[in-house]
Amino acid sequence: MHADPGHKLIVADASQLEPRVLVALAQDSKMAEAARDKDLYAGIAAQGFGGDRSKAKIALLGAIYGATTGESGRLMPQLTRTYPRAVGFVEQAARDGEGGRTVTSRLGRSSPPPSERWIRSQQSTTAEEQRRADSIARSRGRFTRNFVVQGSAADWASCWLAELRRRLRTARADGLPAGELVFFLHDEVMVHAPAESVEACIKAIEEAAAAAKELLFGRVPVEFPVSVAVVDSYDKAK
Repeated sequence: MHADPGHKLIVADASQLEPRVLVALAQDSKMAEAARDKDLYAGIAAQGFGGDRSKAKIALLGAIYGATTGESGRLMPQLTRTYPRAVGFVEQAARDGEGGRTVTSRLGRSSPPPSERWIRSQQSTTAEEQRRADSIARSRGRFTRNFVVQGSAADWASCWLAELRRRLRTARADGLPAGELVFFLHDEVMVHAPAESVEACIKAIEEAAAAAKELLFGRVPVEFPVSVAVVDSYDKAK
C-alpha cells in the first residue's frame, strides 16, 4: 500500500501487547513495575533473570502459551517466584480448562465448552487410558491458559480501534484535516493521513491506546505503548 501524493501512512502497533494484558488482568504490581519502561522483557530480566532479556522473554511467553517444558519449563520456577500473581492467573485458567470448565476474556467472550468427545476421553478405566486422558486435558489447559490473555488482548485492540475511529471522525466533523483508518490486524493499525495532520493523527493513536486501557481495565499501573512509523509505503514501516 502506498500513500497518495501529499499524504503519509501512519503505521502503529502495540508493543508487547499480550504480556501487558496479562499484567493488567492479574493485577501483578511487581510485573507492572517492570513494564514501566518500553521494554517489558528487559524490566523482567532486571528483576528476576540477572539481566538476561532472552531468558525473561522465553519464561514469560512460555507461561502465556503453555510451553512449560524444555527451557521454558526450567525457567518457570524463577518466573513464578518473582511474579506469583501473573503466573497464578494463567495457571488457574489452565486448571479450569483441564477440568472441562470454560474461561472468559476481559469483555466476557467465553472459550468453547468441551465437546462430547473430549468428555468421553476423560472417562478412563485403565492406566493407559488415564495417561491419554491426562494428555488431552493438559492440551485443553494450554488452550484456555492462552485464551484468557489472547482474548483479552483482542478486546483491548477492539477498544483501541473503536476509540481511534471515533477520534478521527470527530476531527473531520470539526472541519480539521484528519486521517482515515485503512488497515487493522491483530495489534496494528494504519492511518492514511494528509501530511499536515500527521502529528495530530499520531496523538490520536496514542491517546486512543491509553483510553482503551482505562476502558477495559480501569486505572491500572501499566502502560500500553504503541510503536509508530510514518512512511510513504507500507513495506517501509518495518
